[in-house]
Amino acid sequence: MAILNFKKRQIECKIVYYGPGRSGKTTNMEYVYRTYTKQVTGDMVSIDTEGDRTLFFDFLPMGLGEIKGFDVKVQVYTVPGQVQYRSTRKLVLKGVDAVIFVADSLAVRREKNMLSLKDLQHNLKEYGISIFKIPLVMQHNKRDLVSEALPIMSLEQMEKDLNRQLKVPSFPASALTGKGVGATLKECLKLTLVSLKKEMKLE
Repeated sequence: MAILNFKKRQIECKIVYYGPGRSGKTTNMEYVYRTYTKQVTGDMVSIDTEGDRTLFFDFLPMGLGEIKGFDVKVQVYTVPGQVQYRSTRKLVLKGVDAVIFVADSLAVRREKNMLSLKDLQHNLKEYGISIFKIPLVMQHNKRDLVSEALPIMSLEQMEKDLNRQLKVPSFPASALTGKGVGATLKECLKLTLVSLKKEMKLE
């Protein structure tokens, strides 16, 4: 949950990129880190533990506005998507304020997308958080792929699989080219700000 830092006059909150292995979470973060360099404070840190990798950096979004004189500082994290790293994913979700779910458009990853979303719901629930109440944005990544050998799903199919009940904002994207990456993050920051104002009763 968000932390008030009175000394720095900052509200510190946490956004986590979640999704199945190789869906493009790290590529999203690398693009944000490169593109919004003026707003990134410090380096991107990688924690490697026995084959899995967690990335994070601090982000001070310009133009997001203040809440009662406090700047909003965002810690951006990504989790390892592979099934065996469930405990790491759960640990990274601790204290989360918002989630960006990165789904893989490749048809062969359809089931992995759905399993990862269930995993997210389960892990949030263990922290007492409802997936229906946390600020959540969905990204349908790898829309740039055109290959007969590896067909991609239609956006309609992905929405039906993943977003029929949640009804959260969703964006087609290509993390490699950066298309849709900024829009996804901006929407998530907007929802986070609304949520923080309610949480801290600062409306």
